[in-house]
Amino acid sequence: MALLKEEPAGSVKSLEELFAIAAAMEKEAATRYAEIAARMRQEGDPALAEVFERLSAEEQGHLDSIVHWSEKTKGQPPDFARIRWEAPETFDDEGVALAHPRLLSAYRALSMAVRNEERAFAFWTYVAAHAETPEIRQAAETMAHEELGHVATLRRERRQAFHAERRKEDANLQKQESVIGQADLERRLAELLESVAVEAPSPRRAHIEQMAEEARRNAADLDGSVLALGGAISAQTVPDDPVALAELLTERYLEAGDTLQDEDALHQVQAMAGSAIARLAWLRNDLPELQRSAE
Repeated sequence: MALLKEEPAGSVKSLEELFAIAAAMEKEAATRYAEIAARMRQEGDPALAEVFERLSAEEQGHLDSIVHWSEKTKGQPPDFARIRWEAPETFDDEGVALAHPRLLSAYRALSMAVRNEERAFAFWTYVAAHAETPEIRQAAETMAHEELGHVATLRRERRQAFHAERRKEDANLQKQESVIGQADLERRLAELLESVAVEAPSPRRAHIEQMAEEARRNAADLDGSVLALGGAISAQTVPDDPVALAELLTERYLEAGDTLQDEDALHQVQAMAGSAIARLAWLRNDLPELQRSAE
């Protein structure tokens, strides 16, 4: 149950209900992946779009299998009206649907897909354990076994994506002399915000200037700190969009907060992460409007 956000609110009473729940889960996943794929294409990243399109096609294939199973067993396709209670959420895009494409990768996409399949496996394991009839238990166990197979397949693909991306990063770093760390990223954000502030009307200009000053203070604090916040990255891969860069900085603070053991360092990073989240929220909400008005 640790994989599920909450315990199921009920138990499955019939095969018809089981097929309906399974079909609803696969349909949601297929639809959500397709939506993310469409956004990736719109944002100009066909490689990532293809990853999500493939994930969507795989979920659609799972849905087709459930429909076939339902028709073969019960003589009809799954009927969503059979669902009597709300199943716990097994699909979570983990912010991918809103993330800037430059912060995504095939590895992150596949990692998210792995976790979704693991949650689906946990759900069907729960259903099997609480089944009231052998028929429902066997069907739920079959679904759990299928999800486990999907997990294994996606994990293999994720490992391949990880090694491919690592080789690409190593090759890029060999070609590029310039790499930068978190302090330099904060300084770069300060520069971008200062350029935006020039065109911004008051009082927003003052607020943007304050954020730029805060970014420079963060950089100074990091320069004088022993904190290790992620590895250095290539200067050529740093986003030149303030929102994308603010998101990258936020993610690196949050990742550091998950790994730090020293309590003082953890408190420092958590404070910086909190400020970074607030900064990102403001930029996401207000900056596009400022940029449109400037045009």
